[in-house]
Amino acid sequence: MDKTGVLVVNLGTPDSPKVKDVRPYLSEFLNDPRVIDIPWLARKILVNLIIVPFRSFSSSKIYKELWTEKGSPLLYYGEEVKNMLQERLGDQFGVHLAMRYKNPSMDDVLAEMRMQNYTKIIVFPMFPHYASASTGSAIEKAMKIMSKWWVIPEVTFISQYWDHPGFINACVERAKQYDLNEYEHFLFSYHGVPERHVDKVYLDGSPCSDHNCENELTDTNKYCYKATCFATTRLIAERLGIPEEKYTVAFQSRLDNKWLTPFSDKVVEEKAKSGMKKMLAFSPAFVADCLETTVEIGIEYQEIWEEHGGEKLQLVESLNAHPVWVDAIKDMIIERV
Repeated sequence: MDKTGVLVVNLGTPDSPKVKDVRPYLSEFLNDPRVIDIPWLARKILVNLIIVPFRSFSSSKIYKELWTEKGSPLLYYGEEVKNMLQERLGDQFGVHLAMRYKNPSMDDVLAEMRMQNYTKIIVFPMFPHYASASTGSAIEKAMKIMSKWWVIPEVTFISQYWDHPGFINACVERAKQYDLNEYEHFLFSYHGVPERHVDKVYLDGSPCSDHNCENELTDTNKYCYKATCFATTRLIAERLGIPEEKYTVAFQSRLDNKWLTPFSDKVVEEKAKSGMKKMLAFSPAFVADCLETTVEIGIEYQEIWEEHGGEKLQLVESLNAHPVWVDAIKDMIIERV
């Protein structure tokens, strides 16, 4: 009987919040040339001699804030999604979970999948919006591994799904637990990327700033991370009845000022200073709670909000293992069989 393998891939997590486990995770992640796209030697010096030695200790403290009795949310929600998806898809599919960095490793999981002799493999990166540093890296890694197989089955990559009805439905369902009338403003915060990353999307060599990515999506910018983030926001806001003047799209987790703007923390500060008391924050690029949602938005942005006069900045939880989200993944898989 023909059987399809499904590989669900997320970014990754240290094995524990201890420095000894955070250090190799950061090293593997930051040495990826799709993440830090500078010359090899410069990247090795920057990552291995500067960032990792000094950042491992501070990152370990932050991971301890995130960790629960079940471990890393990114991992245990991934396992829940895998099991729920397997149940929905049935025996004609084999669902597997891997992380781009650390464990369960793509090398080990794809080795297991090779032994299943699948007729077809569908790779589903858990990143709704294409970015070279996330989706691109996961796809490249899978291709490198499978390229060494003697028998390579039919392979399909789902590179982005920022506008898929199921994904939008899941985001809307998450928001319904809150009374939107209580909030004066809505923040849609996406993970930032360097401006040069989105500039590289344009094959004619023009920079992203030459395109109207905040307001329209075209054949030219359909793989521009910035453009698809704005487009997802418009779809969610329309479904929830949020007028344009009441929401802001922004980007978080920047490393320097040459990343996509506006910066989420600055938006939070400005809105609080303007006299607003309650803000609801969405994070549609993160399908599972992680450092960037639970800690950065849920804790750090709340502190900024209060420091400048605000009262409550409420985070809308990520999709995690919400049944509507798992149904959406199932639909996207079935569409490609």
